[in-house]
Amino acid sequence: MRKHLNIKVFGRVQGIFFRATAKEQADLLGIVGFAKNIPDGSVYIEAEGEEEKLDKFVKWCYIGPSMAEVEKVEITEDKLKNFLQFEIY
Repeated sequence: MRKHLNIKVFGRVQGIFFRATAKEQADLLGIVGFAKNIPDGSVYIEAEGEEEKLDKFVKWCYIGPSMAEVEKVEITEDKLKNFLQFEIY
C-alpha cells in the first residue's frame, strides 16, 4: 500500500549533502517526493511509496549521510499527492 509521509529531520543536516543523499536513497528505493532546507536549520521531506520502502527510507533519515548528526526526526502521515519523482529544492 502506498503512503505519504511528511518527515522533518533536525540536527546537523544542512550543508552536508543531506538532501542529495536523500535523493539517492529515494531513487534506489523507488520513493518519490522532495527534500528542502528549512530556515530553522532542519530538512523537510515529503516522501511517497510502498510502506516497506518508506520504512527503509525513514530508517536512513535517522542516520543520514556520514557527516550528518541527526538529533530528532518528526514524521506525520498525509494524503497521497502522487509525485512523479524525487526532487531537491
